[in-house]
Amino acid sequence: MKVILTVTAALSLAAQGAVAQQAAFPVKPIRIIASQSPGGGIDTVCRIVAARLGEAIGQNVIVENRAGANGSLAGELTARSAPDGYTVMLGAVGNLGVNGFFNKNMTYDPLLDLAPVTPAVASGNILVIHPSVPAKSLRDLLALARARPGELAYGSSGVGGSGHLAVGLLQSMTKIQFLHVPYKGSGPAIVNLVAGEVQMAFASPASTATNIKSGRLRALAVSPAKRLKSYPQLPTVAEAGVPGYESQSWYGFVVAAKTPPAIVARLNKEIVQILNRPDVEEALKIQGEVWTSTPEAFGAYIKSEHAKWGRIIRELGITAN
Repeated sequence: MKVILTVTAALSLAAQGAVAQQAAFPVKPIRIIASQSPGGGIDTVCRIVAARLGEAIGQNVIVENRAGANGSLAGELTARSAPDGYTVMLGAVGNLGVNGFFNKNMTYDPLLDLAPVTPAVASGNILVIHPSVPAKSLRDLLALARARPGELAYGSSGVGGSGHLAVGLLQSMTKIQFLHVPYKGSGPAIVNLVAGEVQMAFASPASTATNIKSGRLRALAVSPAKRLKSYPQLPTVAEAGVPGYESQSWYGFVVAAKTPPAIVARLNKEIVQILNRPDVEEALKIQGEVWTSTPEAFGAYIKSEHAKWGRIIRELGITAN
């Protein structure tokens, strides 16, 4: 009986210690995995949040860049990390939603192996065309493409990127065929669009603003459900002729699955407060609009994006090659 009581007491003390450590979170530095190379949008958001998060929690917060495989390398690293809240990743629709449809060798399932914390930024793409294209509106463009199926070429940052999927959704909803020309990043795609090598693209406001202003590109519509604050004069695709259309780029923070809910809640609280600070919203304006929510709401959104884009990918037969 004495041995049993001793063991029971030891287990009780261990449990109390674990609870105390969880309650004291964080007690050591946190690393934020940026699923993109330095200088990109994800990296920028990570560094802005990391500096302020460190001040808020009294611990060092280190940004670690793990680019590759459209974010899957960072996703795998995070999924395999200890579920203790000390490894946080800022991901996007690629490594949190669609990569598994292209990469059958992925070693993690974002819906099962990662736990949502909060979305961070949402950014709609702008549908831009080369000025030589005789279209002044989306309806004009669709009529032209319908008359020349498969001839109008659009550039994208690569297979499975937001610009690729945005046109894929447009094709699915209008039954009009466009010709996909993937590039190794959005920069080369925009350069070739300006040069007239392709005729159109869905691209971010940051990558198109200068060329729209100079007249080297013509903007027709924006992809989200609501108009962009930075381009209030541009209609949404839904307003411009394709009712129900909605597509956006987004970033969001996640941790390893099975991270204690109390730790996820603490991270959510701190990061949401940081993202909604006026100075942070201003600093992130070029990336898009700050968007935060509860972990539960973000998890539901990730699942809806996975289902939506999975259907489009299967319907159009999109493959990595």
